[in-house]
Amino acid sequence: MSVLKNRSTLRWLVPLAAAVTVVGGGAAIGTFAANAEPALPPRSAAQLLVDLQTARLDGLSGTVVQRADLGLPPLAGLAGGDAALLTGTHTLRVWYSGPDRQRVALLDTLGERDVIRSGRDVWTWDSKANTATHRTLPESTGRAAEGALPVTPKDAAERALAAVDPSTLVTTGRSATVAGRDAYELVLTPRDEASLVHQVRIAIDATEHVPLRFEVLADGADQPAFEVAFTQVDYRRPDADQFTFNPPPGVKVTEETAGRPGSTGGPHRKDGKPGAQRPGAEEAGLRTVGTGWTTVLVARTGAADLARTPAGDAAKPGPADGPGAAQALDLLNGLPKVSGDWGSGRLFSAKLFSVLLTDDGRVLAGLVTPERLYQAARG
Repeated sequence: MSVLKNRSTLRWLVPLAAAVTVVGGGAAIGTFAANAEPALPPRSAAQLLVDLQTARLDGLSGTVVQRADLGLPPLAGLAGGDAALLTGTHTLRVWYSGPDRQRVALLDTLGERDVIRSGRDVWTWDSKANTATHRTLPESTGRAAEGALPVTPKDAAERALAAVDPSTLVTTGRSATVAGRDAYELVLTPRDEASLVHQVRIAIDATEHVPLRFEVLADGADQPAFEVAFTQVDYRRPDADQFTFNPPPGVKVTEETAGRPGSTGGPHRKDGKPGAQRPGAEEAGLRTVGTGWTTVLVARTGAADLARTPAGDAAKPGPADGPGAAQALDLLNGLPKVSGDWGSGRLFSAKLFSVLLTDDGRVLAGLVTPERLYQAARG
């Protein structure tokens, strides 16, 4: 019985695609900054890596543009939230005043969505829906939204640099002007041919050593499949009131319980009753195979449920699945069938990643060729 007959697959396919797409979202037609190359003193790749690791950033504000041309179908847009950033062009305003004072505002023609962190308080606000959510983070917390898609060149660069190991060739590129600032370019090239990433290019402020632009080129392409860059940047510390959120009149506020180690806390309404909880990695049986650029994520979507699902039920999503469920199921059922000594299933291939849905209830995804997914599925 096909994994596509299990509607939990819909819940996990897009988050998996988002997770393996280390750069988040944003449509690259050409590149930001077409100015002449500035004349800068030479710096080696090793020196630029040290610059990135030792840079001290006390404050920053600016405008960021994300563009992505990942070859994704409309499925990513159906998912909403972070996954919606995987397609199209998006403009964001960002403010930073230390690791516990941050704000990101996603701007569009119909409204604004904000994530604001001030100390342990994290607010999300959607002006179009007129809703807000408040979380109080545990005392020993790190990032406000660990695992969320990166929204600045710095966020994306940190994740890419975590993959730098002997499997990565690190070189320098051309100097550039980004957001009016002179910048060096650091180039990361995966050595493993199974990776669909051709190069990652990071433009680094020549003075402040902060990433100003982040580009990912797919194998065989000369234009970025993804880029995120500042179009305006100011290194002065933002005013404190930028990190204070007072819900406007009439806004529906939801209080969430922040998860703690060993906790299953989920969203709660203001009346204290539990709200819908997001499934955790344990429920999905999420694990990884391999390391670095060729890491493959594997999730178990509930093979036991498949055996109990009558044939034909996959085409009948219920009301709780949302308006896009039927369209998503049609899309998934239209994927090409593949098979081998690992089993059988369906394959989705994009410019930077591949996703394999096996008939025994697994989803495998990575920034890799389909052949590498088959190898992981075999194991």
